[in-house]
Amino acid sequence: MRLLVLGGSVFLSHAVAADAVARGHEVVAANRGRSGPVPDGARHVVVDRDGPFPEALAAGGFDAVVDVSRTPSHVRKAVAALGDAHWVFVSTINVYADDADPAGPGAGRLREPEPDDVPLGTPEAYGAMKVACERIVLDGAAGAAVVRPGLIAGPGDPSGRFTYWPSRMARVRDDGTADVLAPGDPADPVQLVDVRDLATWIVDLAERREGGVLDGVGPITPVGDVLDAVARGCGAAPRWRWASRAELEGSDVRPWAGERSLPLWLPRPEYDGLPAHDAGPALAAGLRPRPVEDTARDTLAWLRSTPGADVTGLTADEEAAVLRDLRGSADSGPKPTE
Repeated sequence: MRLLVLGGSVFLSHAVAADAVARGHEVVAANRGRSGPVPDGARHVVVDRDGPFPEALAAGGFDAVVDVSRTPSHVRKAVAALGDAHWVFVSTINVYADDADPAGPGAGRLREPEPDDVPLGTPEAYGAMKVACERIVLDGAAGAAVVRPGLIAGPGDPSGRFTYWPSRMARVRDDGTADVLAPGDPADPVQLVDVRDLATWIVDLAERREGGVLDGVGPITPVGDVLDAVARGCGAAPRWRWASRAELEGSDVRPWAGERSLPLWLPRPEYDGLPAHDAGPALAAGLRPRPVEDTARDTLAWLRSTPGADVTGLTADEEAAVLRDLRGSADSGPKPTE
């Protein structure tokens, strides 16, 4: 297979190109060349997608195209040039308009498409542009699969979200800190998929020229089980201190990602749908998730070999202050009566 990866230098698109090269496919990775190298064995073509689509790529005779773009004009030009190839477009579960609803393709209500290239400031804008990109691909390509991932984890993660937890477990193991702040209720649902498993599946879809729209998510798992698996994968034995939404918000702990955040935490019930999509169709179509222990172990190894890798979330001092606040609240609470 002659495969064009629009991207190929960062996280998922890099993993797709690497997987395809390992299978013996002829892989071209097209990007600006500013975000890092493409995998060994892939041919790099420098492309600025803000400009016209290169004629040399348009005449490249590609069997399949994988694109991860969020920019409608980029996707529009590429589909116009390469509509005869089979496309696998990587979208997002942020295309769904109701974050509390776990309904997937064909059932979940989508955001109104944003056909223009607008500044990326919110998940809503991101999702709306991805809806437009999906429609461009599905309407313009000879054949296409659309994959809507949720949380993608694993080595190379530029978001720093999942990486918070292996990094935190390393402190437990190396520094002897046992108490670890944990988000919400241990039974709350979480979904994640290892970037390498998602990449393998995307190449499978390209090889099989399989079409349709699928949520690219792993099985729904209680967050307590996920965190225990992360701890095992990192060789740590934490003592979880579970904190409710009210406690977290009272200590100015923020959800999901960014400064003062506790990754994997989403406020309920307004975000009940995001970590609870049905993984059955993706599993039936060949997605094979590996154990979370393996993802955590390999993510920690990548962090330790990659100085400056992003880890979002609470700093050690911020977490310690929150834990002190929680202990103080517990100590000052009502005492049991005789």
